[in-house]
Amino acid sequence: MERQIIINSAPYETRAAVVEDRRAVEVFIERSRDRGITGNIYKGRVTRVLPGMQAAFVDIGLAKAVYLHSSDLYLAVADDLPGQEDVPLELVTDPKLGRRSRAASVPIEDRLRSGQDILVQVAKPPVGAKGARVTSMISLPGRHLVSTPSTRHIGVSRRIENEDERRRLKRIVEEENAEGGFIIRTACEGLAKREIQRDIRFLIKLWQRILERSAQASACTLLHHDIDLVLRVVRDLFTAETRRLMVDDANDFARIVDFVDAAMPRLKSRVQLYEESQPIFERFGIEPQIAKALDRRVWLKSGGYLIIDQAEALTTIDVNTGRFVGKRSQEQTILTTNLEAVKAIFEQLRLRGIGGLIVIDLIDMEESANQRRVFEALKELMRRDKATSRLLPLSELGLIEMTRKRTRTSLVETLCLPCRSCNADGRIKSAATIAYEILRRLRREAAVDPMTKQLCVEAHEDVVEFLQQHEGEYLRTFEKAIGRVVSIIPASGCKMTEYNVTSSHTLETGR
Repeated sequence: MERQIIINSAPYETRAAVVEDRRAVEVFIERSRDRGITGNIYKGRVTRVLPGMQAAFVDIGLAKAVYLHSSDLYLAVADDLPGQEDVPLELVTDPKLGRRSRAASVPIEDRLRSGQDILVQVAKPPVGAKGARVTSMISLPGRHLVSTPSTRHIGVSRRIENEDERRRLKRIVEEENAEGGFIIRTACEGLAKREIQRDIRFLIKLWQRILERSAQASACTLLHHDIDLVLRVVRDLFTAETRRLMVDDANDFARIVDFVDAAMPRLKSRVQLYEESQPIFERFGIEPQIAKALDRRVWLKSGGYLIIDQAEALTTIDVNTGRFVGKRSQEQTILTTNLEAVKAIFEQLRLRGIGGLIVIDLIDMEESANQRRVFEALKELMRRDKATSRLLPLSELGLIEMTRKRTRTSLVETLCLPCRSCNADGRIKSAATIAYEILRRLRREAAVDPMTKQLCVEAHEDVVEFLQQHEGEYLRTFEKAIGRVVSIIPASGCKMTEYNVTSSHTLETGR
């Protein structure tokens, strides 16, 4: 299997795709204006403690106070409070890879007070009217390990199944005698001792710098900003199994080379700068794959198909035989379709970034042996998924219920919005998504015909308004860079997803 990482970088948006055998299996998108705060560490100040909810609100300098629940409060923060010296030190272990807290019997009002300064990390971003959710148990992801400086626990990823290897890795970390805890990630498996030690020492220095900033900073201050998508992809996904990593921006190429040189020098030669005129996502066939990932219907090679419906509470996936009639018995036809479907479902969950509760409606099978075969096939596929998942056995109704951990916003949520013309029952691409498609199209048009004097865009008024309000500065910079005039005008009667880009070798007046 040939594995590549392709990164398309622009001032307004960064997109990264993991490509296996020429197929995009994962796509990540980060827009500069929407860059999240998840993972950021702040020095906050408690504004309210709510005993009835066993929660507190903390001011970290955002428009809304953030929410800290008792279960996310590591009780070490109570050690500095007067009268808390005799709080029992027993620890209880949470199933989430060594996450620990003191006995839950200690109420939050005995651990926090209004006006108290506290170090917190954003665990969940704000959604709608709700503010962000934070935790006082800090975690700092590295290349191979995750540092949990609030604890003393050393945990090992459950995906590392060999007991001898688990003991070896744990012994390496213990020998460092580092303060605080660590979670040994799957990426550590088979790794040399010196590389693990390098990661531990990097994370220790990072935590020390955060503490030094905290000591000098006032409350409601950002102490640590999580790295951007470009470097996150390099840190988390660029492994020895990756044949090459290619990026189309010279500045990001330089940043990646510096990062790789420091963290994984043996992979440095695999980083390449893409300099062709054809847009990088088109060159590698990723653009049409993203477009298909927004479709409700997914065709199978046999002629069957999936129907994927993403709602707020859950995602449903319906399997249909479609045009496939098979050559043997009906049961065999259904088994073949279901086996092909579970493979496609696994691929779509990864590509679309779908998480939460998922219900799969397979085609009914009569034979229990066939039911077990299909279920085991899906179970085996999900073991290869980086996102944690849990499957329930096939029900009498032919349904498989499962959960998959949300690791990022799904493609549909990122690129689309509820359709106003159908009372929000369906989804269409958002004005932002269409606007960024237009910006990519303008770059392509400018590269294809160097004689062009003017580029004109006609689009829906919402798209035009978005470009003028949010990307006006970029458009002005773009015009100077290419030495051409760009005109953007609203088109009457135009649908949200429709636009037209024309080029002219003469400069028109009356712009």
